[in-house]
Amino acid sequence: MTSVRTAVLTLVVALAALLLLFASGIGYRQEAWSLQVAFAMVRWAAYLGIAVSMLALLGAVLACRSGRAVVFFALALVIAGGTAFVPWRWKQVATSVPPIHDVTTDTQNPPRFVAILPLRANAKNSAEYGGDSVAAQQRKGYPDLAPASFSEPTGVMFTRVRAAVDAMGWELVAADSANGLVEATATTTWFGFKDDVVVRVRPADAGSRVDVRSVSRVGGSDVGTNAARIRAFLSRL
Repeated sequence: MTSVRTAVLTLVVALAALLLLFASGIGYRQEAWSLQVAFAMVRWAAYLGIAVSMLALLGAVLACRSGRAVVFFALALVIAGGTAFVPWRWKQVATSVPPIHDVTTDTQNPPRFVAILPLRANAKNSAEYGGDSVAAQQRKGYPDLAPASFSEPTGVMFTRVRAAVDAMGWELVAADSANGLVEATATTTWFGFKDDVVVRVRPADAGSRVDVRSVSRVGGSDVGTNAARIRAFLSRL
């Protein structure tokens, strides 16, 4: 009976670690606490997940003759291990990508924000492109990002861009057909970060050229989010 109670307690602590992880993003999105607090919650959820995983594994071995206890320990191990895996995966991605938050398919002449600028008035990150240093980091980290060429004329492509923006679930801010610019805001799933996107459509050869730029409002590094967003958009387009 003691081993079962210990296993149940271990499972409860594992669930607490999982709740702490989920609450970090939910609370930040609801402005219940700051980003620093949210990150601290993620960190402690990871520590707790690791500790519980080790205890659950040890408990399962020691309670091998108690089927119920082993089941509870196994559940605790799965939940705690999954909880610890999420922050670990974020850290692995963060260390594998350049520490930038402004990504574009045209580093020489990146599309500029116009209508979105007032929405970024209080943003910690500037809407101005960082120049050669940022471009060099992007080329090294995301060598595949480049302008997209299409055989369709600009009018057709502009319509397709609008449709793709809607399909991506972004909030449309402006669609300037005269200048071939579409501006929108994307919201990340976990913390609800606001990232701004501008898509530029220009004539090129016998068709059109499409450039995309995605910029985070907060954070020194976007952990690869903006590059992934641009790839997904161009793939859908």
